[in-house]
Amino acid sequence: MKNQSKFARMFKVLSLFMTIIIQIYWYKLSRKSEADWEDLWGSIGRRFRRLLFELEGLLIKVGQIISTRADLLPEAFIKEIEDLTDHVPPSEWSEIQQVLEAEWGSSYKEKLLSIEKKAIASASIGEVYRGVLKNGSTVAIKVRRPHIHSIVQTDFRTLGIVIWFANHFVPLPKGFINLKILFSELKQVIERELNFSKEKETLLYFRERFNELEIVKIPTVYRELCTSKVLVMEWVDGIKITDFEAIEKLPITRKQLAQRLIKVFLPQWLEAGKFHADPHQGNVLVSKEGQIILLDFGMVGEISNNDAFAFQSLIESFLAKNYTKAVDCLSRLGFLLPEADTRVMEKVLAEWMNLQPTQLTEMDLLALKSELNDMIQALPIQVPTRFVFLGRSFMTIEGIIHHLAPDEEVLELGKPVFMEWLMNAGNKWSFIWQWIQSQPVFRIFHSVTEFLKLPQTFERLKEYEQRRQFKFTIYQNRKSQLFQLTLLGLIGIIIGVSISNPLTIKIALGLSVVAIIGYIFSSYKLKKWLKYMPLK
Repeated sequence: MKNQSKFARMFKVLSLFMTIIIQIYWYKLSRKSEADWEDLWGSIGRRFRRLLFELEGLLIKVGQIISTRADLLPEAFIKEIEDLTDHVPPSEWSEIQQVLEAEWGSSYKEKLLSIEKKAIASASIGEVYRGVLKNGSTVAIKVRRPHIHSIVQTDFRTLGIVIWFANHFVPLPKGFINLKILFSELKQVIERELNFSKEKETLLYFRERFNELEIVKIPTVYRELCTSKVLVMEWVDGIKITDFEAIEKLPITRKQLAQRLIKVFLPQWLEAGKFHADPHQGNVLVSKEGQIILLDFGMVGEISNNDAFAFQSLIESFLAKNYTKAVDCLSRLGFLLPEADTRVMEKVLAEWMNLQPTQLTEMDLLALKSELNDMIQALPIQVPTRFVFLGRSFMTIEGIIHHLAPDEEVLELGKPVFMEWLMNAGNKWSFIWQWIQSQPVFRIFHSVTEFLKLPQTFERLKEYEQRRQFKFTIYQNRKSQLFQLTLLGLIGIIIGVSISNPLTIKIALGLSVVAIIGYIFSSYKLKKWLKYMPLK
């Protein structure tokens, strides 16, 4: 990994960020065309990608997470970074040897019969080596990169500056992702990955969770050799999920293998507990017997009991076509913004769920995803920050299944697996009750009640939205004017320096300082108003 100075790393990231912000404001003030904006975002994506590969470290992880936010970021930008992979050159063996002997308190030869000095895999945080224990067992030895903790702390400080600036000076749209919460989650995930003791505990958790599922293989852990910087596991040979020639020789078909993947990951996404948040093709292998082999449990997410219950209720509502309850579940999960019109959302869900399987088959999957992203951006919908890693996990597995069984529909593959999970999860009677509630005789009573409340509801929503929009426009206009004054002051300073006129420099500097203070104050008032407005 490139060991650049801390200030050099910070300077490169901050300079790129400031350049992007200036370009965005310039395009906004110049009223550029949609085609020009698309070219700009593509250019930004390419520069961002080059910087990630140049600096490596935590930044590649950041890029991977950002690439999952197609609901918030321009498509042209996402296309440039969506295939980021966390592969970096390995460290020198002498540095790895120092880490092993410092952690074990003795020469590595006292613990190992042999070890291959060339890394089998090398990522931004850890490297994996193949070794043999004194008892002859072959093991995978994961070692934390030397100096990575210092690099990560520098990147955290840099990102903290970027996020503070974005929160105070960038006119983020209403409903945009909470950058502070995303940064906090990212920090927790990376710090967890840096501590291999936590990964060991997670690996043991998944072994316990899947101990009765024969189609899953999870490596054994050698606890006595594990520390916060070293993780020693059973060596497991497996076939890459992309090695289709070897896959064809398995005792199961590619369709059955795809269904096994769904069976392994569906409970992780819908039940309370931890889920594998980084199931890319290097972390999901297949044994010769057709077992799913899960590796690398450094990046995991967790679903709370409340979220798991809401997810299951949402699925039951969809199956029963009870879109009123479905919208309520989406609201409880945090997918709907406060100003969302529930009746409009019910109609949108009904239209999408009424699509026949034949229609979905005829639709291009990429076009469907693009349309869904456009719909999310157009409607008062957001993806809560706590579900970023869940979405990453789901989309990664969906992509693997699509390449594994390209002639099969994901919905058709998942249907029998889902119904099996539904019955085993104890939701059978709940689903039947939801289905009964969705029948016309029950929906009549609900519709009459809602109809009688319509006049008051419409009036309240209309008044609320008018007040909110008027106030928001005032704040945004004030911020825009102050930002333009800041730019004008900066231009004045540059002109004053170029013509060596102290008076011009002082006037421009004073204007910039006043405008910046005003902008910060207006941003604070807007943020405070957005926080408390929904309660009024």
